Amino acid sequence: MATKGIILSGMRPTGRLHLGHQSVLNNWVRLQDEYNCFFMVADWHAITTGWEEAKEVYPNTIEMVADWLATGIDPEKSVIFRQSSVLEHAELHLMFSMVTPLSWLERVPTYKDQVQKLGEMGKDINTYGFLGYPLLQAADILVYRANAVPVGEDQLPHIELTREVARRFNYQFKSVFPEPQGIINKEVAVLPGVDGAKMSKSYHNYISIGANAEEIKKNVNQMVTDPARIRKTDPGNPQVCVVHKFHRLYNADLLEGIETECKAGSIGCVACKKQLASSLEDQLSPIRERREQILTKKGYIDEILRAGDEKARAAARQTMEEVRAAIFG
Repeated sequence: MATKGIILSGMRPTGRLHLGHQSVLNNWVRLQDEYNCFFMVADWHAITTGWEEAKEVYPNTIEMVADWLATGIDPEKSVIFRQSSVLEHAELHLMFSMVTPLSWLERVPTYKDQVQKLGEMGKDINTYGFLGYPLLQAADILVYRANAVPVGEDQLPHIELTREVARRFNYQFKSVFPEPQGIINKEVAVLPGVDGAKMSKSYHNYISIGANAEEIKKNVNQMVTDPARIRKTDPGNPQVCVVHKFHRLYNADLLEGIETECKAGSIGCVACKKQLASSLEDQLSPIRERREQILTKKGYIDEILRAGDEKARAAARQTMEEVRAAIFG
């Protein structure tokens, strides 16, 4: 029997998870049956852009892991752990920082883009920690010697940096690390925010996984539709409508009929939004109920994290023993 590959993936505990995260979590659920998965609460990464809100990391962690578990992440199949509980991440990051050219970090496309976007929102992230976060990501991945990382296309430069760092270390010292591959799942939907921009917690334009019926209705009603459609009977263009993009994922079986009615002007935007809100409630309510049940079990998530932290530390400790031996002999 072939040995299972190792996957590392994570999320930052910076607030409520949204529907954009849900498709990522659904992918994780599939992967945990095929790989040995390490799913990381990236709490150090959370403070690279929000160190002022560091006190919110723990409550956000509990809420986020509740979303993971409610969606189907199984602690019996996967290691669920906190980045900050495994100090080997920081040690490997330091070791990598000694041999990684500064120019490699400065050329990561998301660095300048994020500095500009968050700067426009009043956040100054011109810090050593933010510049170095792609290298910390490389350490996160390689400390478990992961050979696969599920990512979106915008994250591929980070995986390539990780591969370069692994290659450089292996050449300079000893072959310790694999060169991980990015796994792009085309089924992971990229959903826009209700305003048509990228769905993001930072932009407050999202629908959370744990949203109740009233929140779902409110958010769907805010969705941007075809601006050229003035009257209900005007023919619409589904391709420029945010509501339609959600119908593709949450009403796939009815999509053809929805498109036909929209183009013919036989369904108005209000009715179309009502249909979407109903479908979202039907699909999210079971997750919301499981989530509420999980959160009523006092200490349950803490226990899962403690067990996962210990498993993660054991794997990382073994890697770092080899790293130290490779560097210092």
